[in-house]
Amino acid sequence: MHRSATKPPKRIPPPRIEGWVANRPVSAPLGVDTPAGSTLRESTDPLQAHLERLQAEFDLLKRQLRQTQKLASLGTNAAVIAHEFNNLFTPVVAYAQHALDTNDVELMRKALSKTVERCATMRNMADRLIGLAKNADSAIKTFRVLEVAQAAIECLGRDPEKDNITVNLQIDPDLTVRANEHGLMQVLFNLVINARQALLGRGRGRLTLDAAPTATGEVEINVRDNGCGIPPENLERIFEPFFSTKQNAEKPDQRGLGLGLAICREIIEEFGGRISVSSEVGKGTTFTISLPQGE
Repeated sequence: MHRSATKPPKRIPPPRIEGWVANRPVSAPLGVDTPAGSTLRESTDPLQAHLERLQAEFDLLKRQLRQTQKLASLGTNAAVIAHEFNNLFTPVVAYAQHALDTNDVELMRKALSKTVERCATMRNMADRLIGLAKNADSAIKTFRVLEVAQAAIECLGRDPEKDNITVNLQIDPDLTVRANEHGLMQVLFNLVINARQALLGRGRGRLTLDAAPTATGEVEINVRDNGCGIPPENLERIFEPFFSTKQNAEKPDQRGLGLGLAICREIIEEFGGRISVSSEVGKGTTFTISLPQGE
């Protein structure tokens, strides 16, 4: 029986696949062009480096924004500080001029004594302002709350009593928190400025800073005023960047950029804390800061 010969089936070569090197696939996700002979790690290293550079630039911009806001707060208060410096200089000049005109040695002694006293006051004020303006270290440590609260009040550069504002500090001298001292002072300074603005022109004002430990191992710091209060529709947006109801105020020391409270919240949250606000129109406002208690 005759059998016809059959040809073996023709072998069809597999299609060429990009990224297949030496019979071994390169592990690359779809959409990522990986050069022949390279690995995914090698191809993503430049991307990782780029992301790290962007993160470093973002961190730098954030620090610069905080510094800008801090200087803006000082600028807002510049008119108050200039007025207070003028008040300190005026009697010194008057005493000195009168002593020279009368050639009164005893009066000259009194003029010199007043000059030394007033210059010491101005130097202390300037030191506080310079300390607030400069870029300080960002170390987290334990420190006393009362000392920072007192420094924030002194940075106003003016005795609040001259504006009919009574300041009450109700803080245990030994009470401590764990945070960054300079950062907390910046936050309290902003809150004190806001309270002062809310109290101006409303008769006898009251500004209270109190603090106490909680059962959860935190310290609550309150900044209270009996000023004009915040309307409910603004209260929900108070911590939004660039939200401000004071941008068009007539006096420079009553204006705001809308960055202060947004940055205050960011600073406090970086310390592992929280900041909140409660307010009633016509009765006042309370800002509450919660921070880890010092060790």
